Amino acid sequence: MKFHHLVIAVLSCAVLQFGLAEPAGAAAGATSTKVSKASKTKKASTRYTVRKRAAKAGSRKVSARRSLAPAAQVAARPEVDHLGLPLLRSSAFLIQNQNTGEVLLEKKSDAVLPIASITKLMTAMVVLDGGQSLSEEVVISEEDLDTLKGTGSRLALGTRLTREQLLHLALMSSENRAASALGRSYPGGIDAFVHAMNIKARMIGLVDTRFSDSTGLNPMNVSSPRDLARMVSAASTYPLIRQFSTTSEEHVQIGRRVQRFGNTNSLVRSPEWEIGLSKTGYIREAGRCLVMQAWVNKQPVIIVLMDSDGRFTRTADAVRVKKWMEAAATQRVAAGPDGSS
Repeated sequence: MKFHHLVIAVLSCAVLQFGLAEPAGAAAGATSTKVSKASKTKKASTRYTVRKRAAKAGSRKVSARRSLAPAAQVAARPEVDHLGLPLLRSSAFLIQNQNTGEVLLEKKSDAVLPIASITKLMTAMVVLDGGQSLSEEVVISEEDLDTLKGTGSRLALGTRLTREQLLHLALMSSENRAASALGRSYPGGIDAFVHAMNIKARMIGLVDTRFSDSTGLNPMNVSSPRDLARMVSAASTYPLIRQFSTTSEEHVQIGRRVQRFGNTNSLVRSPEWEIGLSKTGYIREAGRCLVMQAWVNKQPVIIVLMDSDGRFTRTADAVRVKKWMEAAATQRVAAGPDGSS
């Protein structure tokens, strides 16, 4: 009986050691394996999701870069026609090397068109030629109000500014009341001033140009791109016209307030441009106009753009001209003096 009990005890130990322990261990192992697999699966799934999202985000970035790349290429490369000439949106224009007189581009360069506030370049020349004191104060009066186009102004009736300040605002901000006051305060009044403008036009060789007022609001102020190139060249010999027409902004005391006036040509604020003279113009009959003397490839270039439809077309055309000239110069350098690459 004792022996029987002893055998049972030995067998029980053996079973516990070799039989039950293994299943328990196996069960524990199975549980551990399942947890491990589940854990791995979950982690793998999480990592996959992160990668997937990252991939999607990356694809968006790549897509964005790809969509921007053509635009950047277009901006960097001038639009040209089948002859390699820039595609300009102004209806009449003339681009000329000021030093040599060589016409680089032209279209309807003899067309006689309204010139709007480009007029103010001639206004400035006549004022400076007249020798009147630039420090003398001139008062804005009812005669300076625009009864033709109904345009407004921040120069209220009774505003007192020096002739120099009026000249600055007329050239930089295209202030019509300033230009009107300059003509009105000329010896003999506005009629004598307009007469002097037309005489000055003849003196500098302008054959297609006529003036009827000092502001450019009158569409009877007309010229051609070829004449305007001559006018820009003549105006560029006046240091004050160069300075005032290219000032980016000016703060002026008007009454009790200091007001900021900005340049109507946004290109004067661009670090990519070296502009020696600038003037914009707009009335409905003239469209949007722009004349400049600027340095491109270390050469003084006169740019005349007339009758542009869109608000930004005239400045966009100027940029196209500059890029075209720079690209042409690069190609010449790359080709070498003998034309070989």
